[in-house]
Amino acid sequence: MGESVGGAVAELVFSARDLAQMRFAVSPMWEAGTSFKLLASGAAHPVHRPWVEQVRPRVVAAGLDRGWLAGLVPLSGYVPDFLNPAPRGPAPALEAELEDIRAADPGRVRRDLDRLGREQGGLGARARALYARPRDRLAQVAEEIEHYWELALAPYWARIRTVLDADVSHRARQAAERGAAHALNDLHVSVRWDDDRLRLLRRRPALSRDTSGGGLLLIPSVFTGPGPLTRLAPPDPPQLAYPARGSGSLWESRPAAGTGALAAVLGRSRTVLLAELDAPASTTDLSRRTGLSPAGVSQNLTALRNAGLVSAHRAGRSVLYARTSVAESLLAAARP
Repeated sequence: MGESVGGAVAELVFSARDLAQMRFAVSPMWEAGTSFKLLASGAAHPVHRPWVEQVRPRVVAAGLDRGWLAGLVPLSGYVPDFLNPAPRGPAPALEAELEDIRAADPGRVRRDLDRLGREQGGLGARARALYARPRDRLAQVAEEIEHYWELALAPYWARIRTVLDADVSHRARQAAERGAAHALNDLHVSVRWDDDRLRLLRRRPALSRDTSGGGLLLIPSVFTGPGPLTRLAPPDPPQLAYPARGSGSLWESRPAAGTGALAAVLGRSRTVLLAELDAPASTTDLSRRTGLSPAGVSQNLTALRNAGLVSAHRAGRSVLYARTSVAESLLAAARP
């Protein structure tokens, strides 16, 4: 994973074949790596602060701030490329990307770690252990990523996916109506299409077809910022992760007014619970906030989960409940 730097311009030359192979994809691993970096920074992010305040205590309590990800994802600079395999389709599940990480070539892993060590002034204990036994340790890395996902991203994934999917739909419409050049020029202020070249301002001039595969993978991300990030790992196509449109309003509270029509269908208690799940919450939290008994909350959440309106996620000793994309759509339709 590359990082923007001041004063430089990188260029990636395109042939007609490269343009034909350009595509968009949503990648869970890009969100995992960039979100972990944000948590590890200790910063109170102006956009992601609500998410950080909810998630950081869980991650620390689980010891994930001292695990494999902490040893492989530095606060700045290069992140090993094997952590961001090329998405197989437009929106692979996390498990598909974890399969690719588990199956990463040991030589590839060691080359990535060599570069990480050069840029970070050495490798930590976790990275050295992975270097010594890549095949054995990759399974442990994948297991920890899965644990991190369940704590930090799974309860929020429906909301995040809505933003990412909306971005892809917008870019695809731009390309269809005004051409690929316009869509590329609109990705970010530092990205410019000039004739047959994609120029990235303020980054190392390390992009070339000699050091990357054909085509281009464009990956919207809510945690990537303020500038785009790249991955070059031939023979895979180069990846360009850019800040998704709408990320700035991702965590804004969504008013639950005007849900009377939905209550007539689901019942008042279940509608109230859905409205309260603007952020993931436990049964105890929901009972305290709604005045419903813990048993009543649990019973209604079970019904909502069976209907596909709520998902459950283990967080230490607690279970966090979150609205699904179906529930988000129902609430949006019920509002004036």
